[in-house]
Amino acid sequence: MVKLVEKQVMSKKEFDMILITDEVKKAVEESGITNGMVAVITKHTTTSIMVNESLPCVEKDIQATLERLVPTHGDYVHTHMLPTYGTCSGNSPGHLKSMLGGNHCIFPVIDGQLYCGGAQDIYFVELDGLQIRKYMIEIMGE
Repeated sequence: MVKLVEKQVMSKKEFDMILITDEVKKAVEESGITNGMVAVITKHTTTSIMVNESLPCVEKDIQATLERLVPTHGDYVHTHMLPTYGTCSGNSPGHLKSMLGGNHCIFPVIDGQLYCGGAQDIYFVELDGLQIRKYMIEIMGE
């Protein structure tokens, strides 16, 4: 059996780590799937799905490290007019940071529950400003 749930989040700042662990747990519990796996996948190329400990100091370190590796104001090629969008693009750092963070995570489902470590939380990470975004939770199993 496969269940797919689509969720929406609204970022509040240019870099925003939004905890979605409870949403994933709820989707797993409501799926009716007892044993299998759950995948959480972003639908955007300037966002990430990250798994980490949900401490403010860790979140600040993640943001600082991504900024150090991919500075917001770098010399990027992806800053030209995009006729298909009718606008200029300036979000290359978001694309590159997204590659570092990844676009999904996968966890086991055991006895109808999300099975993860005690310090593991799931984040939807916005890397390109205030926007309404979507992600998918796909639960597969029996």
